[in-house]
Amino acid sequence: MPPVSSPTAPPPPSPTSPRTRTRTRTRTRAGAVAAPRRVGADRWDRLHGRAWLYWLGCAVFALLLALTTTLTPHRIWGVCAALGYAVAAVCARRTPRPWGRAGLPAAVAGSVVLPLVVLIGLGAAQSEVHVVEHSGTLLLHSGSPYEPHPLDVDDYNPYLPGMALLGLPHALFGDTPLADARLWFAAVFLTCMYAAPRGIADVRFARAAGAARPYPLAWPVGARSARPARPVDAVLLLAAFPAVALPLAVGGVDLPVIGLMCLGPALAGRGGSGTAAGLAMGAAAALKWTAWPLLPVGLALLAVTAGRRAAVRAGVVAMAVAGVAVLPAIFANPHAFVEHVVLFPLGEAGVESPATSPLPGYLLATYVPGGSALATGALVVAAVAVAASLVARPPRTVLAAADRLAIGLGLAMCLMPATRFGYLAYPLVLALWFRAAPAFGGRPLSRS
Repeated sequence: MPPVSSPTAPPPPSPTSPRTRTRTRTRTRAGAVAAPRRVGADRWDRLHGRAWLYWLGCAVFALLLALTTTLTPHRIWGVCAALGYAVAAVCARRTPRPWGRAGLPAAVAGSVVLPLVVLIGLGAAQSEVHVVEHSGTLLLHSGSPYEPHPLDVDDYNPYLPGMALLGLPHALFGDTPLADARLWFAAVFLTCMYAAPRGIADVRFARAAGAARPYPLAWPVGARSARPARPVDAVLLLAAFPAVALPLAVGGVDLPVIGLMCLGPALAGRGGSGTAAGLAMGAAAALKWTAWPLLPVGLALLAVTAGRRAAVRAGVVAMAVAGVAVLPAIFANPHAFVEHVVLFPLGEAGVESPATSPLPGYLLATYVPGGSALATGALVVAAVAVAASLVARPPRTVLAAADRLAIGLGLAMCLMPATRFGYLAYPLVLALWFRAAPAFGGRPLSRS
């Protein structure tokens, strides 16, 4: 009698089969939903052993800036930052946690803390710091943050009235270090950047899997222990990024705007009533014209995540916040508002704008006959293209909204007739932050 063969076991499912993918979404024995692998995890893991190269590159950049710049605050920053980045590179080379507590504090201390303390002690800063502090004094005493009869370029204030609020501490307390406008720029920026990724989660996936809460914090890059990274580490890493550390130290008025422009989409991506997102977007719109592209992108995202009613509510709240900040200054001195905020940035105030970085828009306007009209036309075409993309394919996740905003702002910064390299911090931070934050402690992201 032939032996009876045992039934053949079915082959194990492949790692990419639907059965395996479904199994990864089941509940753990503790009742929680297992977190999916974060977006870009492999990319960040590959960078684990190369952190020292990153810090070394930052040190080279800072040193080159110190050797080539003619601006004293930038030279001081370059010397201090080069030292801090070099120490961070050495620490990252010798430690198994290159992005952790070894090199990161050295980088932050050298690129942000030390130059900021030195510059405040010397009273040295970019001209924008003095413009904001002076506008706070004018707002306190006259109700308008704009000089009624500006004589030279430093008398002009091209920012919207909300920016003057960051100059009020100096107007109230004088030249004390804590009243320096740079500290308030940094406070708004870092607070917003800390809060933005904490509100992000793929809520649709969590609900589909039956989760009561969003996913827990993602694991840190190159972690050696089963402990989530602190979200503050992501903020510190961002602060040490040269494009951010330099304006933090010398005084970049764009940083609080960038922070609110990251917070707005993060709040819109959570859904809800839209009030919180509207407050953040309105606050950004009250600071500078460059924040206004946030409104259509943020509202398009909110319409997807929470419905049209929430988007309309957020739009009303945003316009109300911006109106409360802007309208009183317009009524106080409408001529000064138009001259400072409209004519001066367009180069029509009789004073040449200092925004003369050799980007395409500036080069067209300067060296090509009729180039200003060409640059403006290209800017309009880019704006229409981004607006059409919002209608044809509205962003469905925070990451998609940030990417759309970064593309639009990047095109605008390159095509504006009066522009600066520093403006490129807008698309850089928007494009990188929501990708980097999950790897250092933010919640998982999804793509549309």
